[in-house]
Amino acid sequence: MMKRILVVEDESAIREMLGFSLTKAGFRVDEVADAEQALLAIAANPPDLVLLDWMLPGMSGVDLARRLRREELTAALPVIMITARSDENDRVRGLETGADDYVTKPFSPRELVARIQAVLRRTSPESGQEVVQIGGLALNPVDHRVLADETEIELAPTEFRLLSFFMRHPDRVYSREQLLDRVWGRGIYVEERTVDVHIRRLRKALASCGCDRFIQTVRGAGYRFSDKAKV
Repeated sequence: MMKRILVVEDESAIREMLGFSLTKAGFRVDEVADAEQALLAIAANPPDLVLLDWMLPGMSGVDLARRLRREELTAALPVIMITARSDENDRVRGLETGADDYVTKPFSPRELVARIQAVLRRTSPESGQEVVQIGGLALNPVDHRVLADETEIELAPTEFRLLSFFMRHPDRVYSREQLLDRVWGRGIYVEERTVDVHIRRLRKALASCGCDRFIQTVRGAGYRFSDKAKV
């Protein structure tokens, strides 16, 4: 089945270019010019992924991304931010809003398509896998739910994938580079600091049930998941 992409971009020339490139790549594409139209489009027919410009009239792309993450029906909707802002702090801010990836203008359509495909792969449900349970946490990859002693924890797609990987490989230390390869996928350029952003978001989500202690920083080496006390 063809994946549907919602392009949210106020510049008509860029919007048309994106629509043409993505349609040529085999996606179904809907195009809107601002956040208000995007919310209406998502409510009427939820897409598989949102391609979201940072600078929009009215509500900014950053604020729209935050709103999508807050609402239950769109909390797991994959979002890729597009922006002319290339400063590292801006990239981190974009990821901290809940975006799954961040693409800086100018970009090649080929790179963008590769990034979209990578995000869709890693946010697709992992069927045929059993529930993983460690230290009171239970992760079900089929229905994309995480429970802590029967209390559900809301996670964005990338944090879910990160937790899933950690819980399937407990008590092992992974470097940022290794996590990028295993969770984000080989061949896709993502900065190592991206891992730190998603680790912070995962810890924040797990803190509500006191499970943030399971995500342990190993100085000079990386991160590990363990329900044992850090030594």
